[in-house]
Amino acid sequence: MPMHWERITVFCFFASYAMALLLEVAQFLYRSRTIRLAAVGFTVAGLVAHTGYLVARSQQAELPPLLASTHDWFLVLAWLTVALQLGLQVWNLEFSLGLFVLPLALALVSASQFVRNSPNPRLGTLRHWSMAHASLWVLGIGGVALALVTALMYLVQHNRLRHKQAEVRGLHLFSLERLNRMNWWLIVTSVPLLTLGMASGLWMTYLARDSAHPVNLASLDFIANALMWLMMAMLCGWLLTTRRPAGKIVAWRTVLACSFLLAVLVIMKILSTDGIHSG
Repeated sequence: MPMHWERITVFCFFASYAMALLLEVAQFLYRSRTIRLAAVGFTVAGLVAHTGYLVARSQQAELPPLLASTHDWFLVLAWLTVALQLGLQVWNLEFSLGLFVLPLALALVSASQFVRNSPNPRLGTLRHWSMAHASLWVLGIGGVALALVTALMYLVQHNRLRHKQAEVRGLHLFSLERLNRMNWWLIVTSVPLLTLGMASGLWMTYLARDSAHPVNLASLDFIANALMWLMMAMLCGWLLTTRRPAGKIVAWRTVLACSFLLAVLVIMKILSTDGIHSG
């Protein structure tokens, strides 16, 4: 039986993720393996619909999802976060990952509705470089988003242990040591990816200088990207040069830096009419 992916709308997987989040919250009232399985089931259903939507969009634009539009790029980022959550959830069903990951995914899906959904006219002969740039950028931003999630988990877990409180019903998290290690690796890995993404974007700008669609390096979009990269590079440098920094300080700095980066990214993509990702 053929799959009619073109009939899937953003609301389909948005509603599935929202229902999964509600079931995760319900764990605070009544912790049940059945409710957790139902939450995972809705997440899987949402991810399947999410995948179908991206496939249909890709076929219509005859481009990979990362290049189809800024709208699709945001949805790929949301897809990656949910897919990783499900992977960890399969590893250990008891972890309350949905409480932290699903709000991020819902925010990204919502943001995708306010950015351009038409292909970038600058692709042309730069298609391969565009794919490399978009891939590096989405992986780097994905690492930043997950670093924010692990930092929030760390702060919640740290607060509970500091006040010697029992584990809250429906809220089972990784240990502080593991969360700290995950956060460290996510930051240290995401910065090189963002650096390569910035470098490839600059190279594409140089290649497109004499084309019909040159890119202005003085645009607000490029300046904001440079500031975001600089903030993450500073955080990464501090982590690498400081001997055993306090976990709580690392978590707070990660929350501030990553929240700023993601907020600026979304706002700039909504307002921008220039830049490599814009249509």
